[in-house]
Amino acid sequence: MQWLTHYRDEARIGFAIEPDPHNLFLERTGQPLTPDRLSRLVTKYIKQADIGKSGSCHLFRHTVATLMLDNGADIRFIQQMLGHASIGTTEIYTHVSIVKLKQIHELTHPTMHREERVDEPESTKEVVLAALEAERDEKAELE
Repeated sequence: MQWLTHYRDEARIGFAIEPDPHNLFLERTGQPLTPDRLSRLVTKYIKQADIGKSGSCHLFRHTVATLMLDNGADIRFIQQMLGHASIGTTEIYTHVSIVKLKQIHELTHPTMHREERVDEPESTKEVVLAALEAERDEKAELE
């Protein structure tokens, strides 16, 4: 909030026109920064960063949703955050969580040997098993 206040009160001054107080981020001209303009800027900066990916704001949206899933966020929270009407749309983000899928397999598959899982923290097992149980309960409620 401190940086936003500084930007609003000090960096946005000096425009030829008085900025609309309902628009926080502005172009150099004082006009509101549009979503299309922001996407073009992000596309440009991603290309300049030479990270081997192309994209725009959606790349960050997808990355944040995927990382939140990987770190245990409830998919229903992510659905609300992204504004998806259907959980099916949000489930698209789960396809990139292969690492988490492998962890769940190693923790829960009956053929895994106990000594192969010794280095896995108990808290991770509990979190994963609780998540699986919650998912099972949710599916049962929907049926």
